[in-house]
Amino acid sequence: MNPFDLPSSSGSSDWLIFVALLLAMGIPVFCFVIWLLVFRQPGKKRHRHRKHRHRRRANPTLAQTGGLPPRRNPNQPPLGP
Repeated sequence: MNPFDLPSSSGSSDWLIFVALLLAMGIPVFCFVIWLLVFRQPGKKRHRHRKHRHRRRANPTLAQTGGLPPRRNPNQPPLGP
């Protein structure tokens, strides 16, 4: 007698153990496949949406502000204190 054999009283209990082990391994695999097909949806990739703020430059260029101011009359004194 092999020491690794389980004692069985009849042949039908061997099939019962086999079916129980098959179900014990098959149910988690079946649930995993259903999860993959239903919830994961392999055709769609998930992207995280990032909010991008439009940054203003601190000092715009003269081209962005409309160019140089008009020429000042040389006879007029400068403005300011």
